[in-house]
Amino acid sequence: METYDAIVIGAGHNGLVCAAYLLKAGYSVLLLEKRPVPGGAATTEAIMPDTAPGFTFNRCAIDHEFIHLGPVAQELELHKYGLKYLPCDPVVFCPHPDGKYFLAHQSVEKTCAEIARYSDRDAQRYREYTQYWQSLVSAIAPMFNAPPTALLDITSNFEAENWKDLFKMAGSPQKALDFVRTMLTSPIDVIEEWFETEIVKAPLARLAAEIGAPPSQKGLAIGAMMMSMRHNPGMSRPKGGTGALVQALVKLVTSLGGKILTDTAVKEVLIDDSGQAVGVRTATGQEYRADRGIVSNIDVRRLFLQLMDSQVVDETLRDRVEHKIVNSNEAILKIDCALSEAPRFEAYNHQDDYLIGSILIADSVNHVEKNHAMTLFGEIALDDPSMYAVCPTVLDPSMAPDGQHTLWIEFFAPYQVAGAEGTGLNGTGWTDSLKEKVGDRVLEKLAQYAPNLKDSIIARQVESPAELAERLGSYNGNVYHIDMSLDRMIFLRPLPEIANYTTPIKNLYLSGAGAHPGGSISGMPGRNCANVFIRKQQGLPQKMIDAQGKTVSGLRSLFGAIFS
Repeated sequence: METYDAIVIGAGHNGLVCAAYLLKAGYSVLLLEKRPVPGGAATTEAIMPDTAPGFTFNRCAIDHEFIHLGPVAQELELHKYGLKYLPCDPVVFCPHPDGKYFLAHQSVEKTCAEIARYSDRDAQRYREYTQYWQSLVSAIAPMFNAPPTALLDITSNFEAENWKDLFKMAGSPQKALDFVRTMLTSPIDVIEEWFETEIVKAPLARLAAEIGAPPSQKGLAIGAMMMSMRHNPGMSRPKGGTGALVQALVKLVTSLGGKILTDTAVKEVLIDDSGQAVGVRTATGQEYRADRGIVSNIDVRRLFLQLMDSQVVDETLRDRVEHKIVNSNEAILKIDCALSEAPRFEAYNHQDDYLIGSILIADSVNHVEKNHAMTLFGEIALDDPSMYAVCPTVLDPSMAPDGQHTLWIEFFAPYQVAGAEGTGLNGTGWTDSLKEKVGDRVLEKLAQYAPNLKDSIIARQVESPAELAERLGSYNGNVYHIDMSLDRMIFLRPLPEIANYTTPIKNLYLSGAGAHPGGSISGMPGRNCANVFIRKQQGLPQKMIDAQGKTVSGLRSLFGAIFS
């Protein structure tokens, strides 16, 4: 039986990040990935080699913002392994049915100038709105890069500017109560409070819905910050696609002696008589031993309910995992197209640069709300789809043959189709005919704004929510593992008793999108989990030295903020 210090289940980007930190700390690491390629939801693949040779497609994640709020790329020196980020500017283009369009640049001032063409009042409010959310992000970002209850770690992450922004947001009883009220409300409530024109409100609502819920849902106000992050820290994409981030991590991991096995699904986590995680058994029966720990990069439902004998998991925890972690029915239908030319929005003062960022089809706040709300009832917004689209080859031509382009479309749809229970893939109601019908309708809607799209499609692939869930192994097709609502975040993610990357089972750790701070491309869950793992191996004296250093660092930055 092969033995390693640590085994990581799932070679998604967080699993690879965790492995890299463990390897740099001197531990031997094995990663086991069920798919033929590592990366999870962060891959770039040639998915249509016969009908679209030379084209590569981002299978899921595409626009990167959150990774720039943490130190992962810098600490791991991923640029040395081929990672190069290409900044996006403009960052959003959203055409409206009346001929107007919302165009956002990385520059707030340029964006305000665009908004002022329609409303001076909303242009000024946008400037203030962006500053509000940027201060909030600055105030809470240090919490992302530490275990959610590790107060010393969190405090040491604060610099003077973070403290200033924290005081600005919650430095008095009234400010603190206003902050709590904002967090408890919905993105729509926040957006309506700030703006008057649909030209501004609709795209902000659509970006807020990226959290995976209708923008009217209470407790998801944090989604209203999504647009501000495109100004700072900014939005970018790896040259070569999101998979280039994974490739850099794979090169780093293997250069440090890590081993990655693909096409290797884990069937069972092995627990010894003392209740300690000691290894894994794969679907083929092969066993691997872990002397120091096992890190799960998959969702906790699969881990505790499918990969572990019910006799070794505390009955209360097992029941809470099964019944407390219940995702909504909203999932993603993904469309990838190979194009002979990029979409042209001729009725909207078309400029190729408009296509560098995200293209949002969000005709109004109600349009966005209806599309997302319908999914909760198992219905599909076929009559009037809203969508998030990207033409990545405008920024990065390397992903297609010369002069040709790719199109990436995300359309929110139900995982379980109402009235079709027990049919289609895994009983979800999703059949090939249904997904192609939805694909047709989504592309027809986009072609209303870019008519040349109809004749430019060389090949396409539509992936239903059920297929995406099966490919990624995600519960209910949720790419975040668990809904990103307020009741499932920070020290509540995935559950309070397992929120610090550890579990009641000794030497079993949690990483991935279902751990703090949540989904998206950030690497933070992987980094934080690795730090917890490493400290568990340290003796008490070293922990005390670390704690002393963090206390001094935190106090220094706090006093710097107070007296600057």
